[in-house]
Parts: sequence; structure tokens; C-alpha cells
Amino acid sequence: MLQLKYFKAELAFEYPFTTHKGTKTHQPSLIVALGLAGMAGFGEAPAISYYNITVDEMVDSLESKRAMIERYALTDPGRFWHFLHHLIPGQHFLTAALDIAGWDLFAQMRRQPLYKTLGLEWGNIPLTDYTIGIDTAEMMAEKVKAHPWPVYKVKVGGTDDIDKIRAMRAVTDAPFRIDANEGWQFEDAKLLLPELKQLGIQLVEQPLARTEIEAMKELKAKSPLPLYADESCVTEHDVKKCADGFDGINIKLTKCGGITPALRMIKEARELGLKVMMGSMNECTIGTAAVANMLPLLDEVDADGPLLLNEDMAEGLTYENGIIKLSGRNGLGIKFSGQKITK
Repeated sequence: MLQLKYFKAELAFEYPFTTHKGTKTHQPSLIVALGLAGMAGFGEAPAISYYNITVDEMVDSLESKRAMIERYALTDPGRFWHFLHHLIPGQHFLTAALDIAGWDLFAQMRRQPLYKTLGLEWGNIPLTDYTIGIDTAEMMAEKVKAHPWPVYKVKVGGTDDIDKIRAMRAVTDAPFRIDANEGWQFEDAKLLLPELKQLGIQLVEQPLARTEIEAMKELKAKSPLPLYADESCVTEHDVKKCADGFDGINIKLTKCGGITPALRMIKEARELGLKVMMGSMNECTIGTAAVANMLPLLDEVDADGPLLLNEDMAEGLTYENGIIKLSGRNGLGIKFSGQKITK
């Protein structure tokens, strides 16, 4: 019989984190644990305000279904996800945390790191970026100087985006990935993309609102840069819809419901000729370790949550100039602290 536990966390960012969606100084998260035979698997669900998800709401759902979850016989994480999908329908964030915990526990039961349980070899590992949130041009350049990194993600969404990128380009030659979070209009995007190409930009995430389906098709046809879907690709039902308007997709485990559906999304994206990125929702080491174990499947990765946070709830990942290294332990490879780790 599974033993279910959970922990609430409010983890402080190093800098106030600003995107086109708003600003936050702390990341609220729910950590879940599934115990069995002296082992414990962990998962994480960060609460994101613009998806109307709170930690307390996830806890209420968890408590209401506790008895059924604890009676589940974990013999196959994929089946466990289907059980959760029907038990708590539509609650992708909570399902993701439990799904990750299930995979962590299952891999520990098999005495393997998670990536081996997924049938992967450790190789062809993409570099993770470091995210620079929206700020003044001067502060964004200062953040780049304070955190030397081989590739950056830059949050944008205003009328002075080019000036800010130029300010950062003045202090580093590293490639940039731009994330507009739906913040541009079509006509502005048409003008910006060629300029961005000249400034050493690798790709652009979600330039237009997810409702602008036809405009995205036209923008893709004109764009000199690869365009990746983020808000347009929330769950596995969205992958096919993105094929005509984007060159790639950014999968978030929290949004899609966990590792199990993410594996299907990756398979479908490959069949459609789409590139695959996996992204961060500012998870600490626990949620980020789930992404890290899937690195051999990805073209690009944005797994910098632990780098952006001043606090953590686990250890087990190390970062060396953009390269993520696992601990070598079984499962996710993390060690849960039980309390905040202040960096």
C-alpha cells in the first residue's frame, strides 16, 4: 500500500522574476511523496497564477482522493497516470506531481536511474539555458554579467525589446533564445524577427497569442528564425495543432500532466517533424530532475529553475557551464531535504 505525503513550499527567487504574464518574488509549489517498502518517490507541482492553480486547491484534491491513491498497486507508471487522469480529471498540475513521484518510485524499485527505466542511454545531452527575466536594459545586462552562461533565454514582450537585447549583446556573445509569452502583435513580430536574427538569436518561443492560429502560420512562413510553441502546446491534444504554425514545441511536465503524456508528445512531435524542447515552470531540483532524466530525448532544454531560485527542497543535480549532471542515484536521483535549503 502506498503512503502519500505532501509538503508546501514558497521558494524565493534570486531576482524578482518578470515575464509578460507578471512578476513574482517567490514560487509556491506542492511537493508530493509516494512511499513503499522503505523507498519514497517525489514529484513537484509549482502553482502558476495565470493557470488559476494554487497549492491549497491541489492539497484539497489530494486529501479528497487520498484513500484511493494509497490503495493503488504501482506496477506500471503509465497505468498509474491513466488512473490519476480519471481520478482527478483536468488537474494536470497535480497529476504531474503524482506521475513524477510514481516514476521516481518505480525506477527505485527497479534499482535504476529514471532515464534507464525510460529505456534511454545517457548521451546527446543539450545545454540548458539561463533565463533573464524582463527588467530594465541595464539590469538585464547586469544579470548576464553576474551569471556567465553558454546560452540564455530572454523574456520579452514590450516595445523596447530590441534595445534590451542589444544591451545584453554588448556584454556577451552567447546565443539567446527569446520567449515572448504571447506578448507580441503580428505586425510587430514581422519587423522584429529579422532584427533578432542579426543579433544572434537561436529561436523564438510563442511570439503571438495562442488564439492567433492563422497569424502564426503566416508568421512561420515569413520567419528567418525557428518558432516554438509554448502556451499553444499545453497538453498532448495540442501537438498536432502546432505543426503548421511552429517549428517546434516546448513541453512543460506540469502543464501536460507529467512524464507519461510528455513521452507521447515527444513521439508525436517527432512524427510531425517538430523539434522538441522541454521547459521549466521554475521548479526546484525535484521537478527539474524529472526533466533532466529526459534530456537524451530533447533538442533544446530550459531546466534552470534551481539556478533562478535562492532556495531549494532537494539536492541531486549539478550544473557545469550549461551541462546538467545527475547524481547517479536511482529514480530521479534526488535527495529530499524535508525543509528549505538556502543557497
